[in-house]
Amino acid sequence: MSASHPQPSLKQVPPQHRPLASIGNGTDFDTSHSHDVRRYLRTYGLIPPNTESYEIQAKRCLSQLELKTAPIEKYLYLSNLRNNNVHLFYRLVMDHMKDLTPLIYTPVVGEACLKWSEIYQQPEGLYISYADRGNIASVLQNWPQPKVEITVVTDGSRILGLGDLGINGMGIPVGKLALYTGCAGIHPDHTLPLTLDLGTNNKGLWEDPLYMGSRKEKVTPKEEQEFLDELMAALSEKWPGIVIQFEDFKNPFPALARYRDTFTCFNDDIQGTGSVVLAGVINAVKRTGIPVKDQRAVFMGAGSAGVGVAKQIVEFFMKEGLTEDEARRCFWLVDTKGLVTDDRGDKLADHKVYFSRTDNEGRQIKTLSDVVEYVKPTILMGLSTIGGIFDEHILTRMGEMNKNPIIFPLSNPSSKSECTFEEAMRHTGGRALFASGSPFPSLEYNGKTYCPGQGNNMYVFPGIGLGAILSKAVNITQEMIYASAVSLSTSLAPEEVEQGWLYPEISRIRDVSVIVARGVIRTAQKQGLDRELMLRDLSDAELDRYIQSRMYDPKAQKELVEQELHALSPKKVNGIAHHL
Repeated sequence: MSASHPQPSLKQVPPQHRPLASIGNGTDFDTSHSHDVRRYLRTYGLIPPNTESYEIQAKRCLSQLELKTAPIEKYLYLSNLRNNNVHLFYRLVMDHMKDLTPLIYTPVVGEACLKWSEIYQQPEGLYISYADRGNIASVLQNWPQPKVEITVVTDGSRILGLGDLGINGMGIPVGKLALYTGCAGIHPDHTLPLTLDLGTNNKGLWEDPLYMGSRKEKVTPKEEQEFLDELMAALSEKWPGIVIQFEDFKNPFPALARYRDTFTCFNDDIQGTGSVVLAGVINAVKRTGIPVKDQRAVFMGAGSAGVGVAKQIVEFFMKEGLTEDEARRCFWLVDTKGLVTDDRGDKLADHKVYFSRTDNEGRQIKTLSDVVEYVKPTILMGLSTIGGIFDEHILTRMGEMNKNPIIFPLSNPSSKSECTFEEAMRHTGGRALFASGSPFPSLEYNGKTYCPGQGNNMYVFPGIGLGAILSKAVNITQEMIYASAVSLSTSLAPEEVEQGWLYPEISRIRDVSVIVARGVIRTAQKQGLDRELMLRDLSDAELDRYIQSRMYDPKAQKELVEQELHALSPKKVNGIAHHL
């Protein structure tokens, strides 16, 4: 089943009107289909004649994947598999979530975006250019799928920690939506990867003969706003109720502020990152035993993501009894010029003002190491994209000042991470409460195996999207985002809590997404922003079962096709009589 509607019936599309297998219809190339199903889908003869089990298919796929030596080669193989046999792709993802998600999203998607125009093979999303203004609705008509429930949209201006990549950023919406499907069961046919070509200030792309975007400077903020106004209206007119997720905009705050009360939208860089980190912080703070009023958080990185994360934690501190000002004063933000203060002498970006310090007594602290000595933090957060900036000295001092220092190097990809898991554990004597943005391997240290936490947004954004779709939420509010964090923090299994984990095992991500979606739905109901009113009468257990029943299950697709074919029997399919 899809996220908000029953699976589209094959009987709705007469066989003679179905297109031959092609791009966008790759689900037909399944070698596990019987010959009768292949005739029905008009793929008979287009694939080898043997009917295979999923186990044989998986063995072949994993063997081919193993033959690829470079991560980008593995990424390309999986992309081709998704485009040619979508149900098999998602079965593999579900069965090998921990191993495959780094290949279809971070960290490997970073390299894919850097090389997107070089490795481009086939259309995987929709590109809308600034030249299309005034005609955006017409461009949307070209998308082949009639129903879209969620879109991820980027302008490519700040891809991960890699900067302005222009239309090469398409890898992000494609990968993100693959996780919406794999982690939360939103039907792949109901997703829209969307990249806006609004120009680029990356002159290297202008000079690249293979670059596939426009070679002109990025449009002005006013021009972008007018363009987005048209886009948002066109999306909602064509697909009423569509969930719109903004991703990797250099300045994400204006669009979020402008549209959050009018459309069903959110920004994962700000809100999703803040939510998943908050969930880890909630569990880590519990582990330290230190009251929130005595927590001191140093953030290396004062950009949109860093400020968004910090504001989420402020909300948690307030719910634990602090005033807003008391909670805000628990944070010290550091950017490339040092500690963010009111009297530093430069004009602060608007989003930094909230956390700017006024109690520095005229002292300007320039380096992270000096800030750590000055603040003596219990929490050290990295959202700077400066690889290795949490050096041995800083990590050692965190271990000396705290029994269990909270250390979260959150920058992506792995090369931009402020430190590695091994570095954090070795320099704190194995006592750090650790979570990173990118995956790191487990560590054997002093005769004990340590497993790193990964504050990956995939723990929350799929459930946020699913909850918004199922509840038919009018808006996605800050209260819903906060609920997603609290839900995630409670989703750990007893054995995971016993082992001191901050996040659940990634292989349980679909179960986690159900819990997150339930939290989002219940909050939408409390706020009166839900339009699927019948869900209000369900108990939590009943709501969980309902959510699960609406999730796309790639393992059930083969049986669904066979059931529909049997329902037509004995009839003529493509002009051939079948008696099954």
